[in-house]
Amino acid sequence: MPPARAVSATRPTLTAWRDWRSWPESLASLWRRSLRFRTILVTLALTALAILVACIWMALAIQNDLFQARKDQVLADSLRATQAAQATLDAAAVQGDSIQIQNLMTSVRDTLAERSSTDMIAAFRIDRTPSQLAPQNFTTPGLTEDVISAGMHDAVQSDPNQQWWQSVALPLTEGPVPGIIVGQQLMVPDVGGYELYLAYDLGGASQTLGFVQTTLWIVGISLIVLIGAISWFVLRSVTIPIGEAADTSAKLASGELGVRLPVRGEDELATLGRSFNAMADSIESQIKELADLSLVQQRFVSDVSHELRTPLTTIRLAADMINDQRDEFDPATARAAELLNAQVQRFETLLTDLLEISRYDAGSVQLELEPTSLAHLAEDVIGSMQQLAEQHGTDIRLVAPGGYSPVEMDPRRVRRVVRNLLGNAIEHGEGRPIVITVDSDQQAVALGVRDFGLGMKPEDVERVFDRFWRADPSRTRTIGGTGLGLSIALGDARLHGGELAVWSDLGRGSNFVLTLPRQGGRLRTPSPIPVDPGDDSIAAIDDLGLTQPITVLTLESTTDAATTRGGGS
Repeated sequence: MPPARAVSATRPTLTAWRDWRSWPESLASLWRRSLRFRTILVTLALTALAILVACIWMALAIQNDLFQARKDQVLADSLRATQAAQATLDAAAVQGDSIQIQNLMTSVRDTLAERSSTDMIAAFRIDRTPSQLAPQNFTTPGLTEDVISAGMHDAVQSDPNQQWWQSVALPLTEGPVPGIIVGQQLMVPDVGGYELYLAYDLGGASQTLGFVQTTLWIVGISLIVLIGAISWFVLRSVTIPIGEAADTSAKLASGELGVRLPVRGEDELATLGRSFNAMADSIESQIKELADLSLVQQRFVSDVSHELRTPLTTIRLAADMINDQRDEFDPATARAAELLNAQVQRFETLLTDLLEISRYDAGSVQLELEPTSLAHLAEDVIGSMQQLAEQHGTDIRLVAPGGYSPVEMDPRRVRRVVRNLLGNAIEHGEGRPIVITVDSDQQAVALGVRDFGLGMKPEDVERVFDRFWRADPSRTRTIGGTGLGLSIALGDARLHGGELAVWSDLGRGSNFVLTLPRQGGRLRTPSPIPVDPGDDSIAAIDDLGLTQPITVLTLESTTDAATTRGGGS
């Protein structure tokens, strides 16, 4: 049996996960119910955030360090090559010969290519005036004049002794690559200044940076997965005992007093398990003691009630005989005989109720079911209590849109419930109207008793079904009663698989609703009659015309409402 329950419990979850539209609701439910899921998710989120910040910071720091180191290297290399080229120019004696000057520039170009670590070199004459002596501008592949910005030209031309640099994208054959252009002036004898530019490829540093960043992300993701696995393992070792404690507590609460927690080791969880088991042992022993005491009390009440019936019968016969002859007594003795007879009758009713309560406590009550119309049963009860209602000046109305189809019930017990509810309504209704409503649907049949008396406070409503309890102890009973009627009525309703609910409000009266299932078993649907009647009930009562004497009013007398609404009896 347990495996079958486990399979049936997991099927809705698997079905829910197959439907992607239900994922948000499933995740929210898992977040609320699973401590392990919630802790792992929070741990992974915070770990991922920390690793993300660390990786970004490390990537930016490494990128800046790589660029700074490469830039310093490029500037030093460019300065060294430029100084060598300028020394070559200063040592030459060209004496205004254009061919010598051209050869000198070729030699300078070779020196620059030899002394620097780049082959991308460009030179441009600063003075654009035509000259026969001035060598022509020259560029190499990868470094054209278009790559050099106008701001770079202006900066180099502005100061002959300053070295300038700029980050650019070099248009190489394999595609644009990051690079640095370093610019400085060269002074050519008899000609003037030239802008000298050296371009350096930073592709190697970019590849190194990409490798470092990729490594950082792989390590970061691996750390997240590793921390998640460690968190799951650690939480599993903690949450499994907690889950076992929760399951054991639920079984203990459901009445399985023999369940205990398995105790392993000597750690804090083992101490918790031993403490829990000790508590369970104490609870089990106390419950058994209370159960034994309750059984003794039930037997005592039952035995005393049985034993008292014989002498009470004798007293009742004697009291009846005395009461029948009270006209021959003096007034004081006659009054005493009348009081004796009334109290003996009340004592007999109390014994009967105590016997009934003891049967409920012992679980020995049996129903005698037979098909019965709840609407017709309500009419009979109203007719039997008509004289009592007239004595209290109370009008009783029956509104029965349904409830005529026979339903399997114990008519004696249901009649007792209705008589009790109607009797209480008459006693506490302050002479105001009482409305009895009977209705039904496909699943249940219900009867409501609504009075417009003083009503009860919320704390009194919660205790209205307690044994021997009265909302106002100062009020005297006018129609007898033992204080057990509503408790017995609730027991009768539950015995049928139904329920007895109450609504009450100070100044608005009370409404008791008895609901019984049509097909037996437990009641699983709402009652056809709402427990809270709402303000519309008062208006409905005014529409009935309550100035007339006691009347039975049926709105549907031939066809059950369950049939007219598409249901069946």
